[in-house]
Amino acid sequence: MDRFQEMQIFARIVERRSFSRAADDLNMPRATVTNAMKRMEERLGARLLDRTTRLVNPTLDGQAYYSRCLRLLADMEEAEGSFRNSAPKGLLRVNLQGTLARHFVIPALPAFLGRYPDIELSIGDGDRLVDLVREGIDCVLRAGDLEDSSMVGRRIARMQQVTCASPDYLARHGEPRHWTDFAGHMAVNYVSSATGRPYPLEFSTGEGLKLVTLPGLVSVTGADIYTASAIAGLGFIQVPRYRVADELAEGKLCVVLSEYAPSPMSVSVLYPQNRQLSSRVRAFADWLTKIFSQVPG
Repeated sequence: MDRFQEMQIFARIVERRSFSRAADDLNMPRATVTNAMKRMEERLGARLLDRTTRLVNPTLDGQAYYSRCLRLLADMEEAEGSFRNSAPKGLLRVNLQGTLARHFVIPALPAFLGRYPDIELSIGDGDRLVDLVREGIDCVLRAGDLEDSSMVGRRIARMQQVTCASPDYLARHGEPRHWTDFAGHMAVNYVSSATGRPYPLEFSTGEGLKLVTLPGLVSVTGADIYTASAIAGLGFIQVPRYRVADELAEGKLCVVLSEYAPSPMSVSVLYPQNRQLSSRVRAFADWLTKIFSQVPG
């Protein structure tokens, strides 16, 4: 086993906080991973990892060495990738916001895998905040404005949003004609995974963006449940238009206050701040940018 492979093993242990999970990620026996770390620590004459029964954490020396390993591994991958016939390869772990994945990413995925046949994708989905380093995830696709300073990335789309409710709800409660006309109305409240509080409704006016908080009988944390609750007549929602295009066409939902539309929703691909991009992540991020550049704003 060469030193670069030992560095790969060490970096994955630090990121996953576990010998077993690192071994699984790298498709190696646990004993191989353990022995590699013993050799590395003996050669360096330093303890790099603190081991407990539940968790593995880097020591101060280990954290410093981890940062250098990341730079060396990225430089090696970039050097190999500079050759004309070299293509990105290996395991790429991504986490995608579910509705974006279903509508835009998954239908186009065969073309990506056809172009990069040596990349193996492991895909998770969700809206929750993720610890990319600790969970071993290379990048995430998310909707909305994210302020997590541990991640950096690029905004790849801005999607038109609408305010809507079911015909039944509007028949029972009346249709608002102005953004201030919400007395007696309710919303399906979408709860932020970051703050634990519901997002207010947004309305673009001549005086800037106005926020309206409405009471609601239902609070949700998932996009599909959010839309389903509105169809069931439980109140107003604000969503990207693509997400409810079929429901609008079928008359299950109605757009209101289109002249006060919410600000467009950002879509971003993000990755850890302290990690240089591998050729796999760069290829995937570039592909996502191309896919979403074709989506109407």
